[in-house]
Amino acid sequence: MDATALADVAAECTLDAEIAKAATTVDVASDPAAQFSVLQQVREAMLSGDRPRAAPRSVILDSWRRSLAARVDPEHFRPPVVYKPEDVPDVRSAHPLRDVLPLLRELLVSIADQSSYVMIVTDAAGTILWREGPAGLCRIADPVGLCEGTGWAEGAIGTNAMGTALAVDAPVQIYSAEHLVRTYHPWTCAAAPVHDPDSGRTLGVIDISGLLHELHPAVVTLVSASARLAESHLRRQMEMRDERLRVKHLPRLIGLRGEPGALVTATGRVIAAEPFGGPWPERLAIRPGSDRVPLADGREALVEPLPEGYLVRLPRTAPAPPRPILSLSFLGDRPVAVLDGRELPLTLRHAELLALLALRPAGLTAEQLALQLYGDDGNPTTVRAEIHRLRAQLGEAAMTAKPYRLRAEVEADFLTVRDALRSGDIRAAVAAAHAPLLARSEAPAIRAERDQLVTALRSAVLDTQDHEALWTFGQSEPGSEDIEVFERLVAESPARDPRQAVAAARLAWLLKEDDEAPTISRHTGARRSID
Repeated sequence: MDATALADVAAECTLDAEIAKAATTVDVASDPAAQFSVLQQVREAMLSGDRPRAAPRSVILDSWRRSLAARVDPEHFRPPVVYKPEDVPDVRSAHPLRDVLPLLRELLVSIADQSSYVMIVTDAAGTILWREGPAGLCRIADPVGLCEGTGWAEGAIGTNAMGTALAVDAPVQIYSAEHLVRTYHPWTCAAAPVHDPDSGRTLGVIDISGLLHELHPAVVTLVSASARLAESHLRRQMEMRDERLRVKHLPRLIGLRGEPGALVTATGRVIAAEPFGGPWPERLAIRPGSDRVPLADGREALVEPLPEGYLVRLPRTAPAPPRPILSLSFLGDRPVAVLDGRELPLTLRHAELLALLALRPAGLTAEQLALQLYGDDGNPTTVRAEIHRLRAQLGEAAMTAKPYRLRAEVEADFLTVRDALRSGDIRAAVAAAHAPLLARSEAPAIRAERDQLVTALRSAVLDTQDHEALWTFGQSEPGSEDIEVFERLVAESPARDPRQAVAAARLAWLLKEDDEAPTISRHTGARRSID
């Protein structure tokens, strides 16, 4: 059965809660024979296209789909040999997890000896580099390829704790017939990934494997805790290396005498900088052999290699390139964006993205943008695709990622209104606010910003004694249907002001419309919200 057919069967099957519970909880460990029987029946039914008596766990079903899509034969039992036995020691010596082996031996090997498990450590590709445990169990493991140098990625040998933990980047326990390949049904295993504290990438997994009758439900907790301890050990080692680099080379950093500089690890992490809080990010992408590295503001810093890292400095004479100028005219129905004098073709969605980023200069993640554009149903993947197209128009000089942020100098009419209101310049605010922000947008965050801006502007205008500001607001789209605004204009206009007649005529028309359409919320003499 292929992965598509398996998915169809999975969609049709109904979960029997009691059987599913028996197949996945502590009760199973107390009766391995029942465990084996139930899971074999589920596997055979799923692979043959029949409806199983119980649904497999979601993590198992997903893994089976991936494995079958990779054309793993459920009856094939041998994992590929990635490293010959004579090559394994050299691979181990170069792998970062070699430093945690003493800790793992202390934690797990003694337990493995007592409980008839083997402890396994793989690399990031799922290749076994270390396997330690009782000699008798190791002799049973050798013929089925559970030994150093073999590859246990899902795409090579199907569902298994090592490969599946790497695939989902989380601790996993696999029971007997949950293994896709029949050969491993007598086995159970639990594995957890270990991550590099520097880069965050996966270094490999720690696994405990044993025969089914030796199963204990706490083994996945044990292996997960061991992985976290291994990561803590690696982090302490990283911090010690950082401190050695700081102590040894801090005098060179201080010796720059005020010139911006940073000490950077061999992997690009900034661990010390002068002046504090200067132009340095958390990490720099320094290419091996390069004597320069670009900064987010467009400048280039000089790179000086050190034995354990780099000294990066920014000469005072390096001029900062001018930032692009991005002008946004977003008040009204037709949004316009101009970058350095060139008008950009603009969809409403791209206008919404630019507005949100202009309102949040510190930047937003894809998840935050998805929430603000679509609400709780927002999909970050959709946002990333839109941002990718928008960045292609703007260029990296105008927009950065992680988080998404505008690097350009932004001039926006809606920001002008907001800034004028905050400074108390009501005339400047109403002069700029001729229409609502992105009037056609239904994005939750844009609607909220639009309503808040109109409400704040209306409140400020009605609170002021500035007749000119009140008149200008009445000519704008937000104020043109506001009864209270025109009542004030009629009542407070100077007797000889010719505009009083215009205001009176407009007020009479609004009152007539209000009488003819009583469901519309216009209340004479009272402020109302502008929809």
